[in-house]
Amino acid sequence: MAQYAKGAATVAVIRMCNPPLNTLSIKTILALQQELKHANIDPTVKAVVICGANDKFSAGADIKLFSNHDWGSTPSLGSLVDLIEKSEKPMVAAIEGLALGGGLEVALGCHYRIAHMQARVGLPEVTVGLLPGAGGTQRLPRLAGVPAALDIITTGKHIWAPEALKLGIIDEIAEENTVEAAIRLAERVSDQPLGARRLCSKQIPRLPNMEAIIEEALVKVKEQAHGCLAPEMCFQAVEASLRLPFEEGMRKERELFLFLLSSGQAKALQYAFFAQRAMEKWTLPSGASWKTSAPQPIQRAAVIGLGTMGRGIVASLVKAKVPVVALEQDKNHLELGRRAIMALLDREALRMQQNGQALDVHKPGLLHFTLDFSALKDVDLVIEAVFEDMALKKEIFHKLSTVCKPEAFLCTNTSCLDIDEIAAVTNHPHQVIGTHFFSPAHMMKLLEVIHGQHTSPTAIATVMSLGKAMGKIGVIVGNCFGFVGNRLLLPYNEQTYFLIEEGSTPEEVDKALVGFGFKMGPFQVSDLAGLDVGWRVRKGQGLTGASLPLGTTPCLRNGRRYSPLPDFLCEKGRYGQKTGKGWYQYDKPGGRVPKSDPWLHSFLSDYRNTYNITIRTVSQDEILERCLYSLVNEGFRILSDGIASCPEAIDTIYINGYGWPRHRGGPMFYASEVGLSTVLAKLQKYAGANPDIPSLQPSPLLQKLVALGSPPVSEWSSLMGSQNSKL
Repeated sequence: MAQYAKGAATVAVIRMCNPPLNTLSIKTILALQQELKHANIDPTVKAVVICGANDKFSAGADIKLFSNHDWGSTPSLGSLVDLIEKSEKPMVAAIEGLALGGGLEVALGCHYRIAHMQARVGLPEVTVGLLPGAGGTQRLPRLAGVPAALDIITTGKHIWAPEALKLGIIDEIAEENTVEAAIRLAERVSDQPLGARRLCSKQIPRLPNMEAIIEEALVKVKEQAHGCLAPEMCFQAVEASLRLPFEEGMRKERELFLFLLSSGQAKALQYAFFAQRAMEKWTLPSGASWKTSAPQPIQRAAVIGLGTMGRGIVASLVKAKVPVVALEQDKNHLELGRRAIMALLDREALRMQQNGQALDVHKPGLLHFTLDFSALKDVDLVIEAVFEDMALKKEIFHKLSTVCKPEAFLCTNTSCLDIDEIAAVTNHPHQVIGTHFFSPAHMMKLLEVIHGQHTSPTAIATVMSLGKAMGKIGVIVGNCFGFVGNRLLLPYNEQTYFLIEEGSTPEEVDKALVGFGFKMGPFQVSDLAGLDVGWRVRKGQGLTGASLPLGTTPCLRNGRRYSPLPDFLCEKGRYGQKTGKGWYQYDKPGGRVPKSDPWLHSFLSDYRNTYNITIRTVSQDEILERCLYSLVNEGFRILSDGIASCPEAIDTIYINGYGWPRHRGGPMFYASEVGLSTVLAKLQKYAGANPDIPSLQPSPLLQKLVALGSPPVSEWSSLMGSQNSKL
């Protein structure tokens, strides 16, 4: 777990060895302590270099340790850091790859730090509901100052080496062999006094407006936390470094760490962390899996359609160093797309350059804009990103089937359409796969990978691998209308409409969901996305518009309750932010700040009178229960139908694509924590009061799990069986 060697006559090199990322397990900590003691008593050693194997320093403590109720018993990471810092021999951290969490805390215990140009450092414990528990909240402010420490610790952001150098977190940058550079540094400082280099005795850099900075930072942390406890606890720990002596600050850090460790939010965030990681290790009912299916190399890709989504996909491919052919239907759209993509990539290149990274967006052959389909004849993969029109998509895929080489993978970026219907018009349906990106695609992490009836395991492996290279979180789902994410969204949105019909308002519904932890309420999201998007889909389904049979009852479709409210708003040209009016009003088309609209409230009143809807007071609890439990209920149906392989897949999708608050663990985890019997009872109550809303009728799987004693979410998959799997 740790190797001891001589790097020079008077310099020992201690290398952490716990592949792949040198996480600090108990065995690793013990081994490091042993080798440090060895170096400290060796009279020939004048200085020590600490580094990691496989060009990685350390990704920090093993998260699995946090679920151990005996965590905190010896040996502790904090005692290791203390041992390093108190050494009478200079300790030099040679940071390669990454030094995150406990890894950075080990480096902060060292007296000197040198990092490779491409290395990253950070304290991301906040993302798993914790705070740095081995002195990170006390040492980093003493090194980089309170403002920088607050920003790094409360957000969990990673800092590239050039920025870390500017902040004073590291002392030097190495462009070549970091360990050799660290050995040379160790030799230079081997006879230097260490008192000023120990962060425990260093004074925090004082600023004249420190109190104002602290107050402003607290406001910012609270605004961005959306109910998550860890960011504010991180703030309190860093503030303690400013107010208290080092040892008292350490005790405060420990107190806050243990509080968070015992919180339900830490459990939820760690569940979400492992759920996301599990998505990479997919298995199909056929037995094919990530282990048995090799991805094909993508030397060149193509994107068809350069609207908002297509532009983001092109940018993501270029950032992944994949050459792209970008195709549009006419010169005007092609030029608009080209300008937007180059502007986007130039901004991204500048941002990367500031972090010491390189992105040459003007490299010959990296990007080719064209109107000619024949330019796609040699690409390895095509992503079609035109708007949601089945006839248009089928026309494009029929053409691709004749133009592209037989082994090319054909991907459709669709949010709801039938993959098999699209694949049926091609000569190679096993090469067709759904890739549901989320807008803006160059920023949003989620990628729903839709497995059609004939999609090959090789196609899945290739798209999952490409998605990872693009920085996406790929989740494999089955083929049905809306797949997983948008299928879950339908009953959720449906309830929001019914609630305002019954007497609530968009403001009250949004307030309840934002209070739960969503960054935006559903009506704010609708205005942002555009009401016309859903309107187009509903018209395609025959739920509204010209194809609706004459005499159809406005509030019923096939015996089910239906709300025409969003259709009526669209008919009045109220599409949301893009038109300056939707569920809210805005100061101008394209405005971003929603304001309550008296016209809408008057319209709702007239609507209720027209359809004889008796209004009542709708509580915040009812809003949450009907919206969230109907969503969860659909999640159980998705599991029963085999559209998602496990509850973790649903939770990963909803956290990363639909704004579900991560500290709530995802909708299925949330249901498990609330209690499945509670969810069932509430659904039965609301279903009884609303027999014409089928989405409130409890799922048979939910009822089965309650009958089995409400087993934990980790056991649901084994109780579902795979006979109905659509994967």
